[in-house]
Amino acid sequence: MIFFLLYFLILFLLLIFLISLTLYIASLIYSTLKGSPYVSTESKKISKILSAVPIKAGKIFVELGSGDGRVVRKVVKDFGVKGIGVEINPILLFWSRFLSRGIKNLEISKGDILNFSLKDADYVYLFLMPKIIEKLKTKMEKELKKGVIVISHGFRIKGWNQRLIKVIKDKPFWTFYYRK
Repeated sequence: MIFFLLYFLILFLLLIFLISLTLYIASLIYSTLKGSPYVSTESKKISKILSAVPIKAGKIFVELGSGDGRVVRKVVKDFGVKGIGVEINPILLFWSRFLSRGIKNLEISKGDILNFSLKDADYVYLFLMPKIIEKLKTKMEKELKKGVIVISHGFRIKGWNQRLIKVIKDKPFWTFYYRK
């Protein structure tokens, strides 16, 4: 009898695992189709990226496509800014909100980055594919105020060479800093 129960318990746990894995993979495919796949960045690299520009406390830092929220959480904790992460993937959104619970001045918003208002941002961080960056470029040109620093990890913003203020040449991705 105990082997029978153990057998069904193992089958039940396997079923839960497979359903969870399927949902996770589906959410990653969804993110990819909406613009960019989820790729995490190491904490050490995040510190290097954020410390390369003067980030002032009290300002607004927006991370577009925030994934699990590690960049926006770090900048809020280390620099005292108001952080806003924008994520469309429901599983990453849930995980990011879970990891961010109890952190003041941090908001993780569900939404499409192409529809999120950037008019109040002082800093914008993105780690997105070139195709979605190209779509965002027009939006940023219209909505961002003068002086906003845009940090693009991984890919250049084409046509913004005159706004480029700094480049960190690191492996596997370079980081590009622009001032509007």
